[in-house]
Amino acid sequence: MRIAILADVHGNLPALEAVLRDVEAEGFDLVVSAGDVVSGPMPAACLERLAALGDRIRWVMGNADREALDGTDAWVHERLTPEQLAIVERFAPTVDLGEVLVCHGTPASDEECVTLLTPPERLERLLAGEEHPVVVGGHVHHQFVQRAGRTQWVNAGSVGMPYEGAEGAFWVAILDDGTPDHRRSAYDVGAALEVIAATGYPEDLTDVLRGKVTPQEAAAAFEPAS
Repeated sequence: MRIAILADVHGNLPALEAVLRDVEAEGFDLVVSAGDVVSGPMPAACLERLAALGDRIRWVMGNADREALDGTDAWVHERLTPEQLAIVERFAPTVDLGEVLVCHGTPASDEECVTLLTPPERLERLLAGEEHPVVVGGHVHHQFVQRAGRTQWVNAGSVGMPYEGAEGAFWVAILDDGTPDHRRSAYDVGAALEVIAATGYPEDLTDVLRGKVTPQEAAAAFEPAS
């Protein structure tokens, strides 16, 4: 089974559409949303686009999804219908794909940060007792691979707000043999910024979408001090 794992869409519909075009072109069997889809400028449209995949979509709860659900993120909460909020309520803490476990932050927390700077000993503590050979997370918006014992940690990157030092929508594919393969889908960022501005979204995403934030900068900001 070929699986596409999409993390941190953050309401960026043009980026999501670019990824789903690639997903459809390659014939992936399953799509997993690894959290933080319903936040950002176009949350309802992104949720509906993924929900339209029907039985081909699985959902992981991200911290921003929780904030939208409970109204902490009022801007997003007001843009979701009761029916859409009911979809978000069904998001799960993790999705078990057999050899692969998908989470948002870590298997134990949707807010815990693992970055490319995370020391191996800390990652081993976070994954103590984990039996899946591959764990895929998101949350910190940059792609990388780490290893803790027998477990390979893979960050999917971010579809909608990447910190990769480059433009594009970033995600990860799980190939037929279980191998993770980092991907990047190109799209018209200038046009996307115009669409985002028209929504009235209060944050300026220009620097992020133009690739002005590097993985190293993101990791330094996210990595806990101890």
